[in-house]
Amino acid sequence: MVQLYETGKPRTEIVKKYDLTPSAFDKWIQQHKTTGSFEENDNRTPEQEELIKLRQETQKLAMENGILKQAALIMA
Repeated sequence: MVQLYETGKPRTEIVKKYDLTPSAFDKWIQQHKTTGSFEENDNRTPEQEELIKLRQETQKLAMENGILKQAALIMA
C-alpha cells in the first residue's frame, strides 16, 4: 500500500480499491515515514515504552510481595 502511494497513486484510490479506512492508511504511511517499520515495537512512543516497563516492574514487585507474605506466614 505504501509503495503504491509513494509511486504516485492517489490516496483515495488506494483506500477505495483495497477497502481500507483512511485512518489506518494514514497510520501506515506515518509509520513508514518515521521508522520504516510496521512492527508495533518499533513505533511506540517513549511514554508507551515507559508504561510497559512500569507495568512489568509492578507485576514483579507484586509477585515478590506475595512470596514474602507466604514466607511470613510460614515463619509465624
